[in-house]
Amino acid sequence: MTDRYTDKPFLRFVDAWVLKAIGHLDPATETYCKAMVPQLEQSFGLKGSWERIVEQQMKFGPELAAQIRKIWTDGKARFEHGNGTAPDPVQFAYLFVDKNLQKD
Repeated sequence: MTDRYTDKPFLRFVDAWVLKAIGHLDPATETYCKAMVPQLEQSFGLKGSWERIVEQQMKFGPELAAQIRKIWTDGKARFEHGNGTAPDPVQFAYLFVDKNLQKD
């Protein structure tokens, strides 16, 4: 899914933010995001953690992470009940971002 970020490099951080909100951000991606903080600070003129920069840049409210976590938890239970398998957190993050958080 590498073309997801072509011409939209910041989208990687938004996806990671959602994955972190639902407790499914993998350590490699978190390490990458942390390493990119100086570039994010320079690009956006903001200071703070990568999570805070995403929140400021996207104008996320303080309650958004909890709301996303609830949607994930409630939807996960329904999905498991209906399909007998666990949903894919990465696919959830992509769909959630595409449907709710894209600026364009």
